[in-house]
Formats: sequence, C-alpha cells, structure tokens
Amino acid sequence: MGILIDALRLLAAIAIAFVAGKLISKLKLPSILGWLIAGMVIGPHALNLLGNSILDAQWFDVLESVLECTFGLMIGTELIWKDMKKAGPQILVTTVTESLGTFLVVSVVFGVIFWLTDTPLYLAFMFGGIALATAPAPSLSVVNDLKTDGPVTKTLIPMAALDDLVGALVFFLVIAFVSAHLSTAGVPVPMVLFLVFLPVFIGIITGFITGKMLQHTKKPGTTLAVMVAMLLASAGIGFIINHMLPTPVLNFMLIGMSFSTVFANMVTEEQLNGMMKVMNPIIGFSMIVVILNLGAPLDYHLIFGAGIYTAVYIVARAIGKYSGAYFGAAITHAPDTVKKYLGFTLLPHSGVSLVFTGIAVSVLQGPAPECASIIQGTIAAAAVINEIIAVFMAKKGFEWAGELHQAEGRTRGSRQGGADGAAHAEGGSAA
Repeated sequence: MGILIDALRLLAAIAIAFVAGKLISKLKLPSILGWLIAGMVIGPHALNLLGNSILDAQWFDVLESVLECTFGLMIGTELIWKDMKKAGPQILVTTVTESLGTFLVVSVVFGVIFWLTDTPLYLAFMFGGIALATAPAPSLSVVNDLKTDGPVTKTLIPMAALDDLVGALVFFLVIAFVSAHLSTAGVPVPMVLFLVFLPVFIGIITGFITGKMLQHTKKPGTTLAVMVAMLLASAGIGFIINHMLPTPVLNFMLIGMSFSTVFANMVTEEQLNGMMKVMNPIIGFSMIVVILNLGAPLDYHLIFGAGIYTAVYIVARAIGKYSGAYFGAAITHAPDTVKKYLGFTLLPHSGVSLVFTGIAVSVLQGPAPECASIIQGTIAAAAVINEIIAVFMAKKGFEWAGELHQAEGRTRGSRQGGADGAAHAEGGSAA
C-alpha cells in the first residue's frame, strides 16, 4: 500500500513539474528551470510531496537508473561515426581543455585560500575534482526544449558523453591519492580506471549484441522491442553491479550513451528513425524525472546561508569552464560561436557534483571531519545557486550563438529524438 501511495505521489510530482515547465516556458525560459524549481518546492526540504520515502526507495532507484539509460539515447544516437570523424579531434581536445582548465583554476584558487587559512591543501584538489564535472541533462534539456541546432549544439552533444568520462577519471584519481595520503582505505588506481570506464564497457557489449540482433529484424515493432529489451538489460546489469560496489558510482547515462552509440552505428537510418520516433515521448518523460530527482534533494534554505567559499567556488568554476572551452575551441580552429558561447552551456553541475560530494565526504568523515563539513556545506549551497543561474546562462549561450529554434525544420530521425520531439516528449510526460 505504501509503494502505491508513493507511486501516486511521484506521478503527481511529475504532473506538477510538467505544468511548472509550461508556465516557465511562457516567460521564454527553458522548461527545465520550472522542473528544477518544482523539484525543490515539492522535495523533502519544502512540501515533501516528493519525499525521502520515494527518493531513497529501491524501486525508485531502479526506475531512475532505467530512465537515465533512456535519456542517454538522446546523446548516443547522435554519435554517428561518419559524422563524428569530421569534428572528432576538435571535440576531444575541447573536452580535455575545459575539464582540466576547470580543475586547474578551482584547485589553484582554493589552494591559495587554504594556504592562507592554514587548511589542508589536498582539500583544494578535491574541490577541483568535484568542479570539473558537468551535468549534461540541464543543457541537453535546453537543446530539446528550445530546438537548438548549430555548431555549439553539435559540439555539446558528443562532449556530454566525453565530459562525464574525463570528470569521473580525474575525480576518482584525486580521491585515490587523498585516501592514500590520509591512510584510510586506499583505492588502487587500476580499480579507479576500471570503475570509470565500466559503464562504457557495459554499454558497448550490450549495444554490439543489440546491433547484431537488429541487423536481422525486419518489422519496426520487432526492432523496437529488441532495442527496449536490451536497454532494460543494460540498466539491469549496471544496477546489479552498482549494488555490489561499496559505494554506488556507476553512471547510468553513460551506459545508455555507449549502448545507443554502438547500435546506432550498426543499423540503417530507417531503423534508427523508426525507433527514435517512438522513443521521443519516453525520452521526454525520462528527462522530467531525472531533473526532478536532481532538484528535489536541493535545499533552498542553503541559498540564505551560503558563505564566501560558495561564491568563490561558483565564480572560479565558471571561469575555468569558459576559459578552458574557449582555449580548446581556439587551438582546434572551431567556429567563433563555439569559442565564445560553448562555455556557457557547460555550467550546469548539481547532479554530478552532489554524487561526487557524497563520495568525498565519506572519505573525509573519519580522518578529517572539519574538511568534510567545508566541502559538504560549500557544494550543497553552490548546487542550488549555480543550477538556477546555469540553466539561464545555457539558454543565453544558445541564444547568443543564434541557435535557438534552428532544428525545427530538420527531419533526420536521430536529431528529432533530441529536438523535434520536444513537444511530443512533454505531452508524453503529462500522460
């Protein structure tokens, strides 16, 4: 009975978020801003409609994992190899420069502050490791909602997959070295590398099997059924492995991205178009639930208690993201709009940052509880403030680049899964 009530509360929360997104869009702002605000208002720190009984429930964890995998389809089906070859080096270089640039700027800024305040310097590197992560869902929601298309959009979509990999790799390496320094249970570097790339390996294997199966299907219904069954299997494998780990760290969006990237490059364009046409509303529904889950844990009270560290963190991270993206785009001779405006689309942060913060706090809680408190308070407040600003700035970045509503006339199926399907996606989520 309790599960049924929680399920009804979740459906009510989704409906409220959908309406909030519609109202926000009337102000010419991205729907995701309405979803985020709705998540905070109906989350455990306010009205508690979407409370901890739901957010901490195993059934919701399973549902969230599946929906994150589904959301990954939006990115993976865009990564067609023949199209990627043209811009591959540019995207790879820019991803590395914006990630490492952010890590460097935030680590140096906090390194100076902590040196002056006699705080352990390793904490600065932990801040840098958390800061370089980008949460792709908010910016991709803007792509979906406002039908963006152009050089910035084409660069951002594949970067969303690579950025998660680079971010996780650097963060877990920092955690491994800090753990060794504190003489706690150290994390071997080979294990770090394995955990970072494990979601990709899972997706590649299941995606290859799916692609082989789809090459022998003829009917659209059979094609869709095979893809959905294997998507669920991919999420299931990830979920099982995640619960075998001491800390659940697998990125399910990466599983979905790599899964769909592999099979999308093995099937005909007609097959891909047919699958994505049906998946449009499901991707839209997934997007709302993922953003709700991102917004609900955010405590709006932290906005009023945010200190100087929070302000420094938000500004330093923004400078690192923008300057790193600008530098990477400049040395790879990317279009001017990519150089000037890509950095604004990389500011969303909170979902990934909160996961990384939880892991960092668990490492520091025993040997350095005062450092754990500094990280927890700073990042939690920054997550609330930054996310609202970041969604607005992402929208402005696409606007300044002249890419808003440029995808409306496109007919290619995989792009429609991300852009032209927005209206259908929101309609599906309301149902």
